[in-house]
Amino acid sequence: MPNYVDLHTHSTASDGIYTPAELLHRAKDAGLRVLALTDHDSTDGLQEAAQVAGKLDIDLIPGIEINTDVAGGEVHVLGYFLEYERLAFQGVLKVLRDARVRRGQRMVELLNEQGVAISWERVREIAQGSVGRPHIAQALMEAGYVQSIGEAFDKYIGKGCSAYVPRYKLTPVDAVRFIASANGLPVIAHPLELPGLEELRKWLPGLCEAGMLGLETYYGAYTDEEVQTLRALADEYHLIPTGGSDFHGPGIHPTPLGGRHVPYETVDRLKAEAMKRHGKTPPSFELPPPVEEK
Repeated sequence: MPNYVDLHTHSTASDGIYTPAELLHRAKDAGLRVLALTDHDSTDGLQEAAQVAGKLDIDLIPGIEINTDVAGGEVHVLGYFLEYERLAFQGVLKVLRDARVRRGQRMVELLNEQGVAISWERVREIAQGSVGRPHIAQALMEAGYVQSIGEAFDKYIGKGCSAYVPRYKLTPVDAVRFIASANGLPVIAHPLELPGLEELRKWLPGLCEAGMLGLETYYGAYTDEEVQTLRALADEYHLIPTGGSDFHGPGIHPTPLGGRHVPYETVDRLKAEAMKRHGKTPPSFELPPPVEEK
């Protein structure tokens, strides 16, 4: 069965390896007709993507993926059909982006203080866009201090390590409300990783009350049984079952671009929901203060 829809992709505007334009051309080659660009904490690639999508006759859905923190790890929240040029929305993204830069700089400073000589300039060159810990890890590999990204996290920049710096923390509910503040449609990403099915069942009432509208169901390498379980849960809470490859580039995730079947019905339901809210005054959102880790 051909797949025409991929609702979870990344570009160099966050941690993907292809520019938005390159990603769109690869989507065309893969036979995709609908693509959502969902970079982490950034909408910087959407304008370029939209220009290329129009020329390639691809229906581009403007999106984002917000990283949030919970006990034991991270939960990611996708947002679709954002009115992303809203000033208040971009103002919050700037705070998060600036905090990410300060965090990266401080990690490099701590490494240098320990005699681990990598430069902030090189980390920025590697990232090409928004800087994250994987880019610092790549700089450590390049300089010969570690043999893998995993070793960099285990030895230097993972939580509890000597060069770890906590980031600006948002909760999943914060992310849902933030996306709604741009009239976007919030969706919990890859839910079987974190929070996991048991925790997800506990969280769903509160997330739905905050404005969550979808559940990523047709994701990556999820089995048919896992998809059926998530689809039943989405139906129970009247959520839109979405899906995609989570494509960052070859070899980063096992699913290739367009490699996960997503029903076209999903796109129709997202568009119908977006039509209800676009142009209306969205709910306001106030960024919570940063939390200092002890």
